[in-house]
Amino acid sequence: MASDGVAANGTPQPHYAAEYLQERISAQPENPFASLIPDQQIAIVPAFDLESGVTLRNVPVAYTTRGTLNAAGDNAMVICHALTGSADVSDWWGPLLGGPGRAFDVSRFFVICVNSLGSPYGSASPVTAKDGDAGRGRYGPEFPLTTIRDDVRLHKMVLDDLGVKQVAAVIGGSLGGMFVLEWAYLGADYVRCVVPIATSSRHSAWGISWGEAQRQSIYADPKYEDGYYPFDDPPVTGLGAARMSALLTYRSRNSFEARFGRNIPDPKRQQLILERERAHAATSSASLSSALAPHTLPPASPSEGHFRIHNDGHRIKEANRFRATSAASSASGSGGGGGGGKTEGNESSGAATPDPQFHGPSAVDDAGAGAGAKESLTGGSAPPTSTYFSAQSYLRYQATKFVKRFDSNCYIAMTRKLDTHDVSRSRADSVAEALALIKQPTLVLGIESDGLFTFAEQQELAEHIPDCRLERIDSPEGHDAFLLQFEQVNRYILAFLREVLPDIMNRPGLARTDEGAVDGADVANGAQSTSGGNEASSVGKLTKSSTFGEAEVDDITAW
Repeated sequence: MASDGVAANGTPQPHYAAEYLQERISAQPENPFASLIPDQQIAIVPAFDLESGVTLRNVPVAYTTRGTLNAAGDNAMVICHALTGSADVSDWWGPLLGGPGRAFDVSRFFVICVNSLGSPYGSASPVTAKDGDAGRGRYGPEFPLTTIRDDVRLHKMVLDDLGVKQVAAVIGGSLGGMFVLEWAYLGADYVRCVVPIATSSRHSAWGISWGEAQRQSIYADPKYEDGYYPFDDPPVTGLGAARMSALLTYRSRNSFEARFGRNIPDPKRQQLILERERAHAATSSASLSSALAPHTLPPASPSEGHFRIHNDGHRIKEANRFRATSAASSASGSGGGGGGGKTEGNESSGAATPDPQFHGPSAVDDAGAGAGAKESLTGGSAPPTSTYFSAQSYLRYQATKFVKRFDSNCYIAMTRKLDTHDVSRSRADSVAEALALIKQPTLVLGIESDGLFTFAEQQELAEHIPDCRLERIDSPEGHDAFLLQFEQVNRYILAFLREVLPDIMNRPGLARTDEGAVDGADVANGAQSTSGGNEASSVGKLTKSSTFGEAEVDDITAW
């Protein structure tokens, strides 16, 4: 445990006051998602009262830091993550993080990002132990509702404990932009400037409705079990569907048309959410070839072909269901007409013909089809038209990637947090009056192609915040442009910081002895900036696809 005081180099050291953070942990055995975040710390807050009046105890709060806090404790830069983001800024905004010329210049700023309550990446959430007691199990669906304001108060505790006396800037997009606005209400003496990006003064009916539709996708998964599902068999189908619909709000129609059109995907890149379960089913089968995923074997009958087209994309756990049904029907010597009706024989035995909607087509459906069975699977002699496109493949790929890194109960908790956002709630009679209370210099960045947090909502912020300027991110990509257009975002933020924080931006950077380097263009360990803050704007090279953001190294049009 670190002691109070100041280090030999004058840097304030963390203090662990009894009412704040008594300990740090580096792992959460009950939460497999926390281990996805490299180099983060988890502070434990003994007790924290939520807006709702509920008290959480032994509250884990995950965070990362880069750079050095100066002796005055006034060079902190707070970065706020988006809905499914984490405290690992280097993953989703990495090209902005580094040395001189980067908006998140760790040679000048002490950059900190704190994980939100409800997120699976280390802070208290449905996947952490109740009140920190592993013997009581995880919160699961019993995790209480938390708000944007809860997070800001809790995150300030972490900053206080680290010795931060004043926050130079708070920056974030989407949900992160909501955090930014709430940070501003801590006052201009504490927070000097703010940069809300692609966000809103209050969550719109449009946004609330999309969140509801996504939650209903999760609820509809039979594995959801009211939220009491096991970690080894979670409702990934519902969560994957929720992610797909969310992605459609993060991009624009024109973006999808330009990237995918009606292209046909590369079959080698087809993604299936339950790939792992299908592989397991195949390896445990007596006959490996008969248990392969449906698309790896030709259809055995026209009905099976129709079934495949109809259910393409449906996450059927038993991939060989139709083959098993067909084999069972053949073995029983069934014959005669199709349909779901009972025959005199099976009425007496009590065995009904399986419903093809849940069991796949049976051999009975194709018995007696004769020459018709050799016709096209579309029902005639013409070649079948494509029913599987690159746009679908990409959505499935993103869903598959997402369910490996996120939890369904956490998704529900985080989307409900979004719904609580309203800067005027219990603060002013109107949004305009509430925004007028923000006194800090403010830079609002908006995206005209954004259909989720519209440009009009950014204009509302700029109109009512007294000292505010509005800039456009030029992109057809929609809402996610703030996680894709690194050059523009970096340039706007850097120019703003030079204008409103000249005392920090014009002084030489602090010597670096931490692990804050991001890539080869970063300032080397121990180096400092000597150019007085006039470095040209430059962003780092994207070397890997983001896990918690949207940037992809691979060409997504190949899907």
